[in-house]
Amino acid sequence: MVANPICWTIRDLDLMPDDGGWKRYEIIKGELLVARAPHVCHQGAASKLNTRLEVWSEATGLGNSFQTPGVIFTDVDAVIPDLVWASNDRIENGLDNAGHFIAAPELIVEVLSAGEKNEQRDKELKLKLYSLHGVQEYWIVNWRIKEIEIYRRKETRLQKVATLNTMDSLTSPLLPGFDCAIASLFPS
Repeated sequence: MVANPICWTIRDLDLMPDDGGWKRYEIIKGELLVARAPHVCHQGAASKLNTRLEVWSEATGLGNSFQTPGVIFTDVDAVIPDLVWASNDRIENGLDNAGHFIAAPELIVEVLSAGEKNEQRDKELKLKLYSLHGVQEYWIVNWRIKEIEIYRRKETRLQKVATLNTMDSLTSPLLPGFDCAIASLFPS
């Protein structure tokens, strides 16, 4: 046990080497988390979902989706989700001068990377973080088994409401009229 563990902050992130996007640096509760660039199928699922959200956003004019944006909740909680969707109001009033979200986007999507630690981070640590900071919906995409877990805010926290597979369609009360066949997000 370390008596005085290092507490990483968003200032420390500015000092990290620029490696051309091969690593993603995040901080949760002051702990530095480093992830490698994801598998191409991981990126493909995120890209397809982003495209469907963006088409819906353009049709409705209600907001926009963004891939791998910076989200800074506090000085010791800063993450880079695979995908977010934010309302126009959140985009207008919830960004800092560098273009990072400083207010929780309404929807955050994480695509699982291989490995028990990666899955635990997304399914437990980030679920708690997003719940604590007011995210309205959280989708966890597992491209390997072609499944999406849906969490929605009920009262004060995010709670699992569904697990969807390739036979299902993805809809959301947060996104009126949005409808996406799960099978269309994953290669056959």
